[in-house]
Amino acid sequence: MAPFTVNARRFDPYKNFKFRVKWDGRYVAGISKVGALKRSTEVIEHREGGDPSTARKSPGRSKFEAITLERGVTHDLEFERWANKVWNFGAGAGSEVSLADFRKDVILDVFNEAGQKVLSYQIFRCWVSDFQALPDLDANANAIAIQTLKLENEGWQRDVAVTEPVEPSFTVPA
Repeated sequence: MAPFTVNARRFDPYKNFKFRVKWDGRYVAGISKVGALKRSTEVIEHREGGDPSTARKSPGRSKFEAITLERGVTHDLEFERWANKVWNFGAGAGSEVSLADFRKDVILDVFNEAGQKVLSYQIFRCWVSDFQALPDLDANANAIAIQTLKLENEGWQRDVAVTEPVEPSFTVPA
């Protein structure tokens, strides 16, 4: 495990707008929003027979919430290709799901304002449970067409090998 270091000159927390998402070994273009990484653990309450007024609490099953990715609609087929591995209309009865490769590990990288990677999370065994190819279309709207991909997952962990970088100091020419 890498030693923990502190950048004594950085007081500001990292911003939430510099990130990239990678699967199949390459970054996916155009992702503009990633849902939160959230884990919750059920609480198991029990009490001992000799102590009727006090309930004890223990951790139960943990679950990881689905993660939603959003991006503007383009001709890039990356979202649609993955969604079609779970269900493909033209595949025929009994072969709609590609069990061979419908799950993927995903990497979420977060960058500081200088473009240096500061955090990285590995998200395990993801698969598409919901795909929205097009949003509601409205001739009176002034908006980007957004498509979404909802990823079920079996857990995530922070890549502790990604350490805090030394941030560059920019000088202003005189």
